[in-house]
Amino acid sequence: MAEVRKEQAQSWASLAFVWTGAMICVPSLLIGGTLIAGMPLWEALLTAFIGYGIIVVFMIYQGMQSSDLQRPTVRVASQVFGEQGSKKIISIILAISCLGWFGIQANVCGVAFSQFLALYGIEFPVWLSSLVWGVIMLLSAIYGIKILNILNYVAVPILLLVCIYALIVSLRDGGLQQIAAYRPEIPLPFLTGLSVTIGSFALGAVIAGDYSQYTKSRTGVVKAAIIGILPSGVLMIAVGAILTITAGTADITSVFAKLGMPVLGVIALILATWTTNAVNAFSGGIAIVNVFNISKEKEKLAVAIAGGAGTLLAVIGILNHFVPIMSVLSAMVPPVAGVMIASYWLVQKGDPSKWHVTPGINWLGVLSWMIGAVIACAPVIVSFFPSLPQLPNQPLIGIVLALAIYLIGRKVTDKRKTEQFNEDY
Repeated sequence: MAEVRKEQAQSWASLAFVWTGAMICVPSLLIGGTLIAGMPLWEALLTAFIGYGIIVVFMIYQGMQSSDLQRPTVRVASQVFGEQGSKKIISIILAISCLGWFGIQANVCGVAFSQFLALYGIEFPVWLSSLVWGVIMLLSAIYGIKILNILNYVAVPILLLVCIYALIVSLRDGGLQQIAAYRPEIPLPFLTGLSVTIGSFALGAVIAGDYSQYTKSRTGVVKAAIIGILPSGVLMIAVGAILTITAGTADITSVFAKLGMPVLGVIALILATWTTNAVNAFSGGIAIVNVFNISKEKEKLAVAIAGGAGTLLAVIGILNHFVPIMSVLSAMVPPVAGVMIASYWLVQKGDPSKWHVTPGINWLGVLSWMIGAVIACAPVIVSFFPSLPQLPNQPLIGIVLALAIYLIGRKVTDKRKTEQFNEDY
């Protein structure tokens, strides 16, 4: 473990670049468009700040566990869920979620690139474009955290400049007046906007340990999460919101196409998808390795096979039919953090010496997560049936509920153990 840590140790600034690269993506822009459709700009930005602030808190606690123990999320989870519970339940859900969204985003990138080439009379099939970009993104994940750092050092400054440029252009020629005069037609409740914001990166909060395991200290994890998430997250919401008001769309590629600069737009989309998808593939690969107990020597092969399967599914369009399933799985993931935080920080008081692998399945952890996951999934499932009464979708409910149930269950089991000990002696 010490050798791996020495080779792969990274500074907090490197980790911050990884998080910034993950945040600067097309979905973040679209969330800005969603929020501004029902809120004034100031409220949309406040919602983004609070929502991503909550995400940062969970990322810090998840990340510090892995930094303490020098293990990725699924390995740290082997205490509170049990070794088999982590491998056969949690790892499978994380793997499907990460690699499923990897395939879908590779497909989105492929479509955009083919459309870009079509502007110049070049026919490039979407399936081939998706395959090419999926493989490129996958290669960067196969070669680990060092390559991800290099990718983000290059891509993040470019993406920031492109987004700021789009912002400046959109504010010219009466853009400021449009924003000042803007009033949403149908108000969006603050809590609904908050749930959309939190849900957009809840998966990232849970898997934060996959990257924080290489960070030297808890302080580094804290600085990386705050600086890597909050500024870029709020900026992307602002860009998406302002573009929606001034250009009528949060799609940055469409905006630059209208401005006569399609090359800049497609570069931004490819880089944004690439940096985000590298995170998906890397964490998905770690989860796959844990499921099948793959040796260190074969980890890269496992990531390649798993990511390749996701890419091929995107190429043939099958994953498009799995989006509802992905949405449900994504709702099931956040309560994992609730149980892990309850165990490591509230029961063990953040003491690494108290951590150990639990053989088999730790049913208290699994059941606590399952109850939180079912509650969190209910609004998502109901949303597929518009004729039914809709439920408010609040990802925090599942996390808090799973955390509370685990703590209550732990107190009950500890009390029973004490009573049994007293009876025996």
